[in-house]
Amino acid sequence: MAFLVLLLLLAVSQATAGEDPYIGVNIGTDLSDMPHPTQVVALLKAQQLRYVRLYNADRGMLVALANTGIRVMVSIPNEQLIGIGQSNSTAANWVSRNIVAYYPATNITAICVGSEVLTTLPNAAAVLVNAMNFIHSALVASNLDNQIKVSSPLSSSIILDSFPPSQAFFNRSWNPVLVPMLKFLQSSGSFLMLNIYPYYDYMQSNGVIPLDYALFKPLSPTKEAVDSNTLVHYSNVFDAVVDATYFAMAFLNFTNIPVIVTETGWPSKGDSNEPDATIENANTYNSNLIRHVINKTGTPKRPGIAVSTYIYELYNEDLKPGPISEKNWGLFDANGDPIYILRLTGSGSLLANDTTNQTYCTAKDGADPKMLQAALDWACGPGKVDCSPLLQGKPCYEPDNVIAHATYAFDTYYHRMGKTSDACDFNGVADITTTDPSHGSCIFPGSLGRNGTMVNMTAPSMNSTTTSSDSAGQNFYVRGGLTSILVLIKVMVWSLIFL
Repeated sequence: MAFLVLLLLLAVSQATAGEDPYIGVNIGTDLSDMPHPTQVVALLKAQQLRYVRLYNADRGMLVALANTGIRVMVSIPNEQLIGIGQSNSTAANWVSRNIVAYYPATNITAICVGSEVLTTLPNAAAVLVNAMNFIHSALVASNLDNQIKVSSPLSSSIILDSFPPSQAFFNRSWNPVLVPMLKFLQSSGSFLMLNIYPYYDYMQSNGVIPLDYALFKPLSPTKEAVDSNTLVHYSNVFDAVVDATYFAMAFLNFTNIPVIVTETGWPSKGDSNEPDATIENANTYNSNLIRHVINKTGTPKRPGIAVSTYIYELYNEDLKPGPISEKNWGLFDANGDPIYILRLTGSGSLLANDTTNQTYCTAKDGADPKMLQAALDWACGPGKVDCSPLLQGKPCYEPDNVIAHATYAFDTYYHRMGKTSDACDFNGVADITTTDPSHGSCIFPGSLGRNGTMVNMTAPSMNSTTTSSDSAGQNFYVRGGLTSILVLIKVMVWSLIFL
């Protein structure tokens, strides 16, 4: 086992030496209002996304991506797989129409032959490797085989007993397909494409996998998972599955095929039986994932070795069948507005999310509603904050609760006072954050704005409904203005506290 591990490390290190890891994004099209290809490309450029995967070879997208430098994976849909796998000429025609016609203006770097064929379309498995070979032969004939690689994304579910990773192996019933596929990948200098979904691993584990372990959250050494054979510690599902894949390939004597993760992500919304499909968890997973990849963290058995990854996905796809979570994996909605702002301080310009110099003042989670109301009254009174955007019918009126309204007033005051730490205290009910609390048409002071920067993540608790105690202290700027004597007295009293 020790010799196998050493051989695996050496081979993979050589295969990936000198490569810089990157983050890409998948672009699905099951939207009722799919943006025009030029709008999609404009969003990609603005977000500094230089790697994309298409689920087809759409002409409009390939034309729009021309001369952008964006590296493109195109796909052969599963429904076309059998025809291509049975006919070399069909494969050659496909390459001529969908690759040669656009390359090199469109920087196509890889072709995905089907997607998760073994687990979603098993009747086509018999022709999968044929299809890959036929497509590759057509690339060879066009002298494009060195520039464009051929592979087929696999579901990580084909790995049985994925923990401990050192004992992982593929489902042996698929060896008649996997062994020829791995031989093809090895001989053509390609890579294994793998789809990893810690969300599903967590959901299906019946409590065995902790949520923090699935989300890349920091764990104490005592809570990390330990491979009993190698004594290596694992702090997240993603790394464990990647290492398991390398070990599973080594079990079949393939030790020099690099892995690229073609899909991973976390849904931001789910059904009632999916309580962990939330904006906060989606933000946490994708933010931690991006830092993990860009910082060249690698995996415990391959520290510092690139595992380039494509996030699933660019847009929420409202036409996707299935549970609500299936429609809510996107980073953006159809208008190009972000579902949430990724927390990527220090990770460069990717997704235009380096918030090093962008801070905001928001209502503290769990703060007493009466204290929040009093602080809000002070900010809109003696604090001289213009709270008119919070009036009914104005952009920041909704959501109509003390948390959301206090956050707007606190942040406005904080920016007017030069963003000093003292300007975001409000008697202990406010916190400084790098998460932009702008939402919808309500743009907060200091927000980077739309169309190229991610600005509209609503603070996790801003949409909570007000409690009965909130209702007892109605917002004075909405319910009668500064003419109320009682409210004026309240403002004067609280002024003594905050001044």
